[in-house]
Amino acid sequence: MEEAGEQLCAAAAAGKLARLKSLISGGADVTYFDAEGLTPLMHAAREGHANVINALLEASAPWNALSPSNLSAGDFAMEAGHQEAFEALLDAGIRSELVLGTIARKGNDATERNREYLEDRVSFSEDKLMDSESKAVMMAWERPLMEAHAKAVCSGGGHVLNVGFGMGLVDEAIQRYKPVMHTIVEAHPEVYKRMIETGWGDKSNVRIVFGRWQDVLPQLESYDGIFFDTYGEYYEDLREFHQHLPTLLKPGGVYSFFNGLCGGNAFFHVVYCHLVSLELENLGYSTQLIPLPVKACLGEEVWEGVKQKYWQLDTYYLPVCQAIQDDE
Repeated sequence: MEEAGEQLCAAAAAGKLARLKSLISGGADVTYFDAEGLTPLMHAAREGHANVINALLEASAPWNALSPSNLSAGDFAMEAGHQEAFEALLDAGIRSELVLGTIARKGNDATERNREYLEDRVSFSEDKLMDSESKAVMMAWERPLMEAHAKAVCSGGGHVLNVGFGMGLVDEAIQRYKPVMHTIVEAHPEVYKRMIETGWGDKSNVRIVFGRWQDVLPQLESYDGIFFDTYGEYYEDLREFHQHLPTLLKPGGVYSFFNGLCGGNAFFHVVYCHLVSLELENLGYSTQLIPLPVKACLGEEVWEGVKQKYWQLDTYYLPVCQAIQDDE
């Protein structure tokens, strides 16, 4: 079948649709990787053959397969500026994620991983918060992003909620806007202890709620601004939190969240941005994604001592969400 796979890649790269369909009908493997580490779908995307891409997708070619350089077919289409090919792959990715959640969700292991993190030791330094496996929970390079998030969720003043304290970067920024009340939900016992030791519990306009947000929902109220940034959780948890927005967010309030899922792959990140915007729209919220350049913040020295880079893209898309207003 190797010869058929090579022929399929060649047909895809050349845009020969009839030949491609004939090979597929004859049993050629649409999941085949050639000597370059590329699939037929990647070849079609690189050359911009949208009709070939659609045929391969109909034959169950994997839209999310990765090349040795960590690029998907969507990345190839994006880099080459092939808009029609890109949109076909984006649509396939969104539809697949809505049904299967292959990149954004991790199934039942998400809750277990979250509980493991909460029982884990963490270490603090001037520029990062790390778990026991040297994975970064939060890092100082995020400060400009957190300041932008704080500005968004504090735009209406009043009562502000932050879910996930971490290093306190967003909470420090929120305090500069002098909200009437600033509620912080934090679940990690060592982070909570550090919050108390550093005086967060003594601030007159700060209320700390210790526990997993899922467990402390009955203690929460309704807020003018909400920010969500937890560690050890997956998109499924974020989706669950979004179900509570109609109760937690006041009419006219602003919601934002750390938009870090799939931060190592540009196309997957685009799929995720569209996916969350679509799902929030179905809940009655519009989402504006504000591009913030971050490349200058991310030299190699930033990641020294960190087991893996959780963000590798040049641009961060900051979400600002508000309830969709009735035209009537």
